[in-house]
Amino acid sequence: MEKLNRMAIELVDEALEYAEELNVGAFELDAGTTVLDFGLDFPGGMEAGLLCTEIQTAGLATIQRDLGRLGDATIPYVELSTDQPARALLGSQKAGWELATDDFEGLGSGPARALVAEEDIYQRMGYTEHFDLTALVVETDAEPTEAAADQVAAFADVTPESVFLVAFPTASVVGSVTNAARAAEMATYQLCEVGYDPLDIVSASGRAPVPPVPDDEETAIARTTDAVAYGGRVHLVVDEPFDRFDEIPSSASAEYGRPFAEIYGDRDWSFEEVPADLFGPATVTVDVIGGETHTFGDVDEDLLVESFDL
Repeated sequence: MEKLNRMAIELVDEALEYAEELNVGAFELDAGTTVLDFGLDFPGGMEAGLLCTEIQTAGLATIQRDLGRLGDATIPYVELSTDQPARALLGSQKAGWELATDDFEGLGSGPARALVAEEDIYQRMGYTEHFDLTALVVETDAEPTEAAADQVAAFADVTPESVFLVAFPTASVVGSVTNAARAAEMATYQLCEVGYDPLDIVSASGRAPVPPVPDDEETAIARTTDAVAYGGRVHLVVDEPFDRFDEIPSSASAEYGRPFAEIYGDRDWSFEEVPADLFGPATVTVDVIGGETHTFGDVDEDLLVESFDL
């Protein structure tokens, strides 16, 4: 089985080779860590966002875009599908690394997490990796620092020059695209959180609208969360029946129905205080192989029109 980190590094090499065409940049820190700028000082774009999502999922997902309608506006949608949902979505794409030092904060996703493998999901999957190169995708509004790179290298047990950090702010085209591509991941994560075996999820597909980019990080965070919670559609194929499929969509939460700008604002933007069951897709269909098909939740286009200021 091909390692997540090996496959992701091949995609990082592609980003470096076509940086100019992707409207992204790259530079080295003093210790040799390579930082790829996907929206900080370089504009990035839709194609950069799709490639960034491929890096996050280590090449184990197919990501594509098309155009759809929301209210009276035409906006892009992103669709992601994978037949390796445990490794691609939970083992790689999930934003499970809170990268924090004295001079830097960011939220990390990507295959570097599998080299650390301290999150509970890796024990449940029975999966870990060892590799001499690694990539971490970091959602942040600041350039990664030497201290941040050193932390990644130390935790992943690699040298700093073996680390590639792909950085972007939420308030960027790449931020909007990569977060819209999380619908399937959020459904898979919620299902596993209520006790389902991640290895019994056979296939996952998700689709969500790409929010317009605002001029501040807080609005961007709220919009990208709304995009999945109120506009994300997911289809799962699973091996085993389960009596808690109805808890996957965001509508299962008691706080469902309000824009996330209000939900976050009520908690002074302390994300850990937001109920975890809100972070699901708007609607999910679960096909049990040889069994029943279940559908729960629904999209809320009116809320999205308001959130996106369309």
